[in-house]
Amino acid sequence: MPAGLGAHAVTVRFLRTRGVPLERATASIALYSVAKSGAKTVVLIGFLLSSSAWRRLGELVPDGVVLIPVAAGFTLACVTMAVVRPLRRPVTALVRCALTDARTVHARPSRVLALWGGATAMPLVQASVLACTGEALGLGLSWADVTLAYLAAGTAGGAVPVPGGVAVDAALVFTLAAFGSPPAVATATVIGYRVLTDWVPLLPGALVLSAMIRAKAL
Repeated sequence: MPAGLGAHAVTVRFLRTRGVPLERATASIALYSVAKSGAKTVVLIGFLLSSSAWRRLGELVPDGVVLIPVAAGFTLACVTMAVVRPLRRPVTALVRCALTDARTVHARPSRVLALWGGATAMPLVQASVLACTGEALGLGLSWADVTLAYLAAGTAGGAVPVPGGVAVDAALVFTLAAFGSPPAVATATVIGYRVLTDWVPLLPGALVLSAMIRAKAL
């Protein structure tokens, strides 16, 4: 599903079974998403400022044809939530709860470190898996270039609501090729990365999910 909605739904259901109110469970997902995207953006900016490879990323920037429907959809969603009262009330309650929980989290340094440190480390770990896969397959790019390609492709492709991250993978192949890797090797690297991070964990993930359902944790 686009934007990890399936995983978020499972997480909210788990929190609800643990006694967390729906508003707080949903607000926690919102805070997680903000921290994840915010930290990833900061890391991307850091790599852009420290690397000259950013000059080859111009073709990844969406043109107006892509941005217009995205902006129109976002505007329509905002207007709908502001006008339709049955939607406005839960959204307002969600925002209020999210702000309250965010203040509570940031009042404790250990929680700030856990939230933002984890959000910052995650894309670097994912990019390192991609770099190791590329090194094994002869990609011919440095860790910094692969990490920049991963961050840039994820940012550009993530704006396209395509199921399964297909747009992100396509953008990643394109970016690695733009950085000088042979297209065939770039494609093999992305496939190998997906095997390691998505497909291999499917079986243990399914077993854990089944066990949680039997234990009525979901």
